[in-house]
Amino acid sequence: MSNEELIALLKKNPIGIACGVLSLALFGGWYYRSGDVPTADATLAQKQAEGERYALNLTNAAQLKEQYDAVVAANKEVETRLVHANKLGPNLQYFYRLETETGAKLTDPRPMAPRGLNKNVAKASFTPVGFSLTLNGDLAQVLNFLHRLESGAHYCRVLSLSCGVPPERSLPLNVALSLEFLGLP
Repeated sequence: MSNEELIALLKKNPIGIACGVLSLALFGGWYYRSGDVPTADATLAQKQAEGERYALNLTNAAQLKEQYDAVVAANKEVETRLVHANKLGPNLQYFYRLETETGAKLTDPRPMAPRGLNKNVAKASFTPVGFSLTLNGDLAQVLNFLHRLESGAHYCRVLSLSCGVPPERSLPLNVALSLEFLGLP
């Protein structure tokens, strides 16, 4: 086919030739863009997940102010129930107040040395404040003392308790007690 024949064929069928060239251009564009489909799908999935997360956040944020206020109030209550490790006087004053309220005789209140904490554990904002007590009293007085410790003004954990029962039932019970308060360093 010579150049003159090709030009004559183009002049005879301009619409068919234009459609063929347009089809080839569209096919080339589609082929070029088809490589971006997986990337676009991944981006779409990421945007949908982010949109769902935002919608869930908006749903959960409806009572956020009330929940924040409740957490702040609970935190203030916890702070009021903590003891200070470096204030021995107020800590012992608490035991003497329990002694007068319950009638049990407190004979030997003393602070315990802090227990060694695990070095792998991160430094905590709270620390245990230990005490060793010896008290005398009848069973009702001792149980009342323990109950007031348990439900008292401070968070308390009894580590050990030993009770010496005298041979005569008329004599008071001897109780040795070691406990920890939740405190601030």
